[in-house]
This record gives sequence, structure tokens and C-alpha cells, in this order.
Amino acid sequence: MISRRLIRIKVFKVLFSRINSGSDSFSGAEKELLFSCDKTLDLYYFVLSLPIALKKIAETKIEAGFKKFQPTPEETDPNRRFIDNQFIAKLESNEALIKFCESNGLYWQEHEAFVKKLLTTLTKRDYYQEYMASSTVGFEEDLKLIITFFEEELEENEDLYTILEDSNLYWIDDLAYVINIILKKLSVQKINSRIVHPQVFIKDEDKEYALRLLTQAMINYDEYIELMSKYVLNWDPGRLAATDTSLIVLGITEAISFPNIPLKVTINEYVELAKYYSTPNSKVFVNGILDKILLGLQRDGKIEKSGRGLVGSIE
Repeated sequence: MISRRLIRIKVFKVLFSRINSGSDSFSGAEKELLFSCDKTLDLYYFVLSLPIALKKIAETKIEAGFKKFQPTPEETDPNRRFIDNQFIAKLESNEALIKFCESNGLYWQEHEAFVKKLLTTLTKRDYYQEYMASSTVGFEEDLKLIITFFEEELEENEDLYTILEDSNLYWIDDLAYVINIILKKLSVQKINSRIVHPQVFIKDEDKEYALRLLTQAMINYDEYIELMSKYVLNWDPGRLAATDTSLIVLGITEAISFPNIPLKVTINEYVELAKYYSTPNSKVFVNGILDKILLGLQRDGKIEKSGRGLVGSIE
């Protein structure tokens, strides 16, 4: 499930936290990293179960309408298409989804006000109103509504981000990625197909990559900081952004420790992280310094790349 870029983000955050807190516990850092990765899977199940919560609120509103002393015609004969949505029914009957949410305490009932507000927003959308009014009924139409919902309603939802931040600090950077994973899963769904849920790591070697990247960065942190000083004029550790130094250390670590990853990929990845997690000028600084350091290490024979497409200089 977790991509290499997301792994890099999680390793960066753990390394940054550990260095700035003065903690040098390798076992503690590894546990924190793996816990962070596990929480991405939690978020996947939590977000995937959201349509079920929306349906329950919609059902409650219909039931309340029936109980009114003088219900409106719409309340007497409500449009049940949303609560009869076949894909939501498929989610409700998915044992793995329900069991995971129950065993990990992932309940939208605790955020009922948000779910109600989200349902109100949803019912005002053109795509929802067209779905409810359409004479074309079937699994594909039901699935399309849910796909559009995930595409349109969550990634920029500030209320949702507040809930995620309050619920788990490890979720903040994961939402867009998790939504993308869910959309990929939904895009291949058929009426009789199973929902195949992901594992935390796509491959076993991804877990090994994550742990090795973190531990090697922690072990060699001081050495790589010293190496940086040779490439930065008037270098003063206190004047450089701590995020920049952590990103550069990780870039050096990856280049040395993983001969199967091209140097250009390593540089590009940490420059991308600098855009989001450091100062406005950090991407230029990280790119320039990391490029010089890795070129120097390559010339000194301290970086060796093997395999098709990996041999050669970054110049």
C-alpha cells in the first residue's frame, strides 16, 4: 500500500523528531516508524467506511420524516436511491472492513456532526442530484456516485483534516494518498467482485527499505553532517534549516545504502520533500548540495550503482 515516497516522508519525520529531541534509541525509532506505517492502513479502512456512515445518517433522516405529524410528500414517499446504493451495501457486507474498523476503534459515530454536514453538502451537489433523479439504475451508477464522492468531497475538506489531526497525528500527510488507493480499488469493482484490501507494505523489501533507511541515517547522521560542511560555504549548522539537514542526510544515506536506486531518483525525491516540508528556498539548496555531495562520493568510489540503467554518473 505505502509507496516509496510516503515511506521517505515517514522516515524523514521520525528522523527529524528523533534528532531534535536528542533521542538515539534505534528500537524506539523503528517502532515509531512501523507504527506510523500501520496507521496509514487504519486511515484507509476509516475513510473507506465513510459512505456507510453517510447512509446511516440518511436513513435516520428518512425515519424521522415518517414520524412527523404532518410529513411532506417527499417525507411520505422519500427517494431511497442513496440508501439503497448497491456499492454501499457491498461495503456493509464486507467482513474484513467491518471487523478491522471494530477491532481498531474506527467509528464515524464519534464524528456525527461532521457526517451530517458532509451529507448535507453532498445532497446539494449536481452529480448527486442527477444520480437521485436518473431513471438509469444499477451497480455501475451506484459505484460511479461513490467514486465521484471520494474524488470531490474529501481531499480539500478542512473539517475532515481537523478530525484526522485530532484523531491521529500520523494521518495528516496520508489522506490524499489513501484516497488515491481507494479510487484505484473502486475503479476495478464489479457487482460480483471482491474488494481486495491492501497490506501495509506493497512488498516485503519496502519494509526492509524503510527500516534500513532510518537506522543508517541515525547511525551516520553526525558523519554526514560533517560531510555537508565541506560543500557549504561559511557553513554554520545553527543557521541551516533542520529540515534541510535531515533531508540531505537521508539523501546521502539512500545513495550509499541502496545500490539499486538511481542517484537522480534519490535527488529528485528529496527535493520534492523539501518543497513541502522546509523553507521556500530549500528545494534549490537541497538540490544543489545533495547533487554536489553525491557526485563527490561517486567520484571517490563510495557510491556504487549496479544493474541496468543504474551505472553511470549523475552529471
